[in-house]
Amino acid sequence: MGDFQGYIILFLIWLTSIILLRAFFRNRATSHLPPSPLALPIIGHLHLLAPIPHQALHKLSTRYGPLIHIFLGSVPCLVASSPETAKELLRTHETSFSNRPLMTAVDYLTYGSQDFSFAPYGPYWKFMKKLCMSELLGGRTLDQLLPVRHDEIKRFIELLLRKAKAGEVVDVGGELVRVTNNVISRMIMSERCSEDEDEAGEVRKLIQETAELTGKFNLSDFIWFCKNLDLQGFRKRLKDVRDRFDEMMERIIKEHQDSRKKKKKENCDGDDTVKDLLHILLDISEDENSEIRLSKENIKAFILDIFAAGTDTSAITTEWALAELINHPNIMEKAKNEIDAIVGKSRLVEESDIANLPYLQAIVKETLRLHPTGPMIVRESSEDCTIMGYQIPAKTRLFVNVWAIGRDPNHWENPLEFQPERFVGEEGSGKSQLDVRGQHFHLLPFGSGRRGCPGTSLALQVVQTSLAAMIQCFEWKVGNGGNGTVDMEEGPGLTLPRAHPLVCVPVARLSPFPPI
Repeated sequence: MGDFQGYIILFLIWLTSIILLRAFFRNRATSHLPPSPLALPIIGHLHLLAPIPHQALHKLSTRYGPLIHIFLGSVPCLVASSPETAKELLRTHETSFSNRPLMTAVDYLTYGSQDFSFAPYGPYWKFMKKLCMSELLGGRTLDQLLPVRHDEIKRFIELLLRKAKAGEVVDVGGELVRVTNNVISRMIMSERCSEDEDEAGEVRKLIQETAELTGKFNLSDFIWFCKNLDLQGFRKRLKDVRDRFDEMMERIIKEHQDSRKKKKKENCDGDDTVKDLLHILLDISEDENSEIRLSKENIKAFILDIFAAGTDTSAITTEWALAELINHPNIMEKAKNEIDAIVGKSRLVEESDIANLPYLQAIVKETLRLHPTGPMIVRESSEDCTIMGYQIPAKTRLFVNVWAIGRDPNHWENPLEFQPERFVGEEGSGKSQLDVRGQHFHLLPFGSGRRGCPGTSLALQVVQTSLAAMIQCFEWKVGNGGNGTVDMEEGPGLTLPRAHPLVCVPVARLSPFPPI
């Protein structure tokens, strides 16, 4: 017993010495860094990030300035909370901040970061970026897959109409996730998740568990002496999720490969069938002249990226937009009038109509300003650099607080008010030209620069068209009597979910209802 106590005392002395030495050298190293709150031993500033990190960091920025330095455990971090600091980091010093940090859960689920979103900046990432923009998510492919999106919107409206006739409530977010999940699934592999409810449920569960595991705080990522420990029991869950996803993808890839062999035997290579994204990826993996040959793990990891990034984000944006419109009936009325004037009441609004609906576009921009589905851009410095006079070492994690930037009173009048009119102006005024694609640093919902979101066009098409159809076809009633307001509290998560689901009763507003 005495020996055991002695070991404990020696361990505590060793641990205390290490902490004091690290604190001493950290204080010396941070003398040329941006302002920082007081840190605690071992955990650094982790205690200041609860309950919702982007909100907590915004509060810190109001006290310490638009560029601050913090430690998340033993990980040095830089937090930018103004358009000026974001521009300095994401444009002026973009080369220094082109990597994403290595996260244990993401790295494991993506077969060792063999995906696109978290792959290190280098030849493979550049190849995949070019591939995304020219083939996988480029204009030609999106145009070819327009019928898929149109069909899923029609099915969605049919479901809502059935609910309206029955006077039943709708979990708006849940149904929108189904729509976006089906759109993504059909674009990737020509399969509609909801055709087989068992498989549909499994896909949705896998995406939900992936988001949960990659969004949870993992001690081994931040506390230096926990690096090789699994104190939270993540490893078993991560293995289970990846094994299930792997089994599903192996089956789907084999089906695609068998289909390709059959077509080759039948000499059907010249047919006009629209290829899904998996067929395009398999083409590239089999092309001996390709700049980079994609492995099966690359393909599976990329598909996980598309599912994870494309399902929740579009659904959540549309849900936030509808919630804002319910709470602002005058804005809802203006949107209805615009759609009625341009589209009419005899047919369903389509993607091709969106260009002629500037007020609807303004509503979506204003939603993305207040409720960006990626509330923080996360990068990591690959080299030592000087930012605004401060010395920033390599391997410093960067958080650009998009949520805070969208509410910056120096750039937005009445920043907490939902006012789509701020994006509507006379031709040439610049207001209507304010874009969400990363060129304007006070509006960054899809990031900026090289690592900006390659799926921006697809996301906008899905969000704008689904929202327009919901406005055109239905009134939305909440609360007793249908005159209630919607709570706008945010919940924790990587994609800015609502704290409380949006539950409404849809009421058909068109009579007769247009043919679907």
